[in-house]
Amino acid sequence: MGIDPGTAICGWGVVDSDGDAVRLVDYGVLTTESGLPLANRLQIIYWGLDELMHKHRPDAVAVEQLFFSKNVTTALAVGHARGVVLLAAANAGVHLHEYKPMEVKQAIVGYGKATKDQMQQMVRMLLTLDDIPKPDDAADALAVALCHAQSYRYQAMIDEIS
Repeated sequence: MGIDPGTAICGWGVVDSDGDAVRLVDYGVLTTESGLPLANRLQIIYWGLDELMHKHRPDAVAVEQLFFSKNVTTALAVGHARGVVLLAAANAGVHLHEYKPMEVKQAIVGYGKATKDQMQQMVRMLLTLDDIPKPDDAADALAVALCHAQSYRYQAMIDEIS
């Protein structure tokens, strides 16, 4: 399960990987109303993630590491939402994996400075979808899930050799 944290929109995507092939299971977003206090918004996100983890029973949760943002308010909001993701994964007993944004782009497009459109097109192609998943937050979450599926497979191969 990949998660794109945010306090207004939190994207999520679930993929199934058998080593070589990856298939889409489900995706969507959790949304909160802008007028709610932050604590209530985080609570809604937590409850939604908890429900999704119980429904899909992921082997792992992948999330992007927080990157420095010029907009401090946005960075703090994403940081709060990331904390909720970490808590939900820990409480569900699911292994958590974090990836730098550049690592996700490298894994999906093969280029660490790929554009959002390039990322979305590759998510569509890798999952053999007719259209790019909408909204963007869901497509971003699927990119993180695909990154983990690929990275995990390579790490397992390295561990086998060692």
